[in-house]
Amino acid sequence: MTQTFKTLTATALVAGLAMTTQSGAQSGLPNPGFEITLGNTALLVTDPQNDFLHPDGVAWGVVGPNVEANGTVENIEALFTTAKENDIPVFVSPHYYFPHDHGWHFEGALETLMHSIGMFDRAGPLDTAAFEGSGADWLAQYKPYIEDGETIVSSPHKLFGPETNDLVLQLRKRGIDKVIIAGMSANLCTESHMRELQEQGFDVMVVTDATAAAQVPGYDGYAAALTNFRMIASYVSDTDSVVAAMRNAD
Repeated sequence: MTQTFKTLTATALVAGLAMTTQSGAQSGLPNPGFEITLGNTALLVTDPQNDFLHPDGVAWGVVGPNVEANGTVENIEALFTTAKENDIPVFVSPHYYFPHDHGWHFEGALETLMHSIGMFDRAGPLDTAAFEGSGADWLAQYKPYIEDGETIVSSPHKLFGPETNDLVLQLRKRGIDKVIIAGMSANLCTESHMRELQEQGFDVMVVTDATAAAQVPGYDGYAAALTNFRMIASYVSDTDSVVAAMRNAD
């Protein structure tokens, strides 16, 4: 029987919806739901890279507390594991900057910051020198899932969304029209991927505790993202509920 988030157990459903309420999203919004169906549903993970998720990463100082509070690293791994065990295709949209990207004549606020701290820097599109273990590399514990020969890694996005890479093409060529999104960072790349895939006609849900965001004085990126996830995506839920639904998908 097909597993749908509309028919999850009451406990799991309430747990998932509680997260949106706590984020400040208004009650009373429609809740379209999301149905995981094998063959056309995929897991998408944005930026599962050291600069976001490793304590030595250049962004850890501002995202680390939220990553740890959400259990983001462990939750992403749980999604990877469950997707692989249940034949759900996995896509990764990475973030890389090459030397020529540092020659841009203008940038937004966060672009300027990322470039100034060397975030996601690589030696070149075809050059993997010093890549292993760098900030642009995958978090080590994710490598068995990403480098298994089955995961589809898109070309890199350059700002925040997939408009600048081939993710949409890769999804469509695989017959995917339903996407479960996790990864970093909640109000930037994760939210931008969610928005663009919605605009492109995909059915999208977001796993709210398998992401995190920068929290600095005056700016709570995670709270902003949760509100927008709830208002725009078909559904939001937590890792435990999504893992259970993946295991029961048909």
